[in-house]
Amino acid sequence: MPTAKKIRDVEALTDKLLKSSVAIATGFTGASVNSMTELRKHLRSEGIEYKVVKNTLVEIAADIAGRPEVKWLLEGPTAIAFGEGDPTVHIKSIVGYLRANRLPIIVRGAMLDGRVFTGVELTELVNLPSRDILNAQFVGLLGGLLVRLVTSMNRPLQGLSNALNAPLTSLATVLHRRIEQQGGS
Repeated sequence: MPTAKKIRDVEALTDKLLKSSVAIATGFTGASVNSMTELRKHLRSEGIEYKVVKNTLVEIAADIAGRPEVKWLLEGPTAIAFGEGDPTVHIKSIVGYLRANRLPIIVRGAMLDGRVFTGVELTELVNLPSRDILNAQFVGLLGGLLVRLVTSMNRPLQGLSNALNAPLTSLATVLHRRIEQQGGS
């Protein structure tokens, strides 16, 4: 029979899985209590909740939340970081902090949008530019395409304008020379 605490833990984990845009699983063995406390503080300031979990409770919560893919991240002692918002920012924050502080914590994988990323895929995700940068690059690309389209559409009109203005320009030049000749004689 499950205890009241375990039931509350499963409910809390289910709620976190439903609300979070990303769940990042790590090991935590080999890290000191002080380094784990500092990691939690840093992640909390980034809007990420980092929690050591029992795998069996996470499995139950994953089934209840309809996110069975989370089970693929569970292996041995596990801690999970839950974050809302841009998932790549959260993943980069964790990996960056672990690298900068040389913590022996291994990021096993991340679950976002119903898909699990591990190994090479996770590395590619970490190296991906932020959503804001990708949006800016897309807008810049679109702007360049629009400028080229307008230039291409404008070229025939510019040619027509030059063709229509050529006789007038020639006539003006001839008249100007004629005036100069008459004024100089």
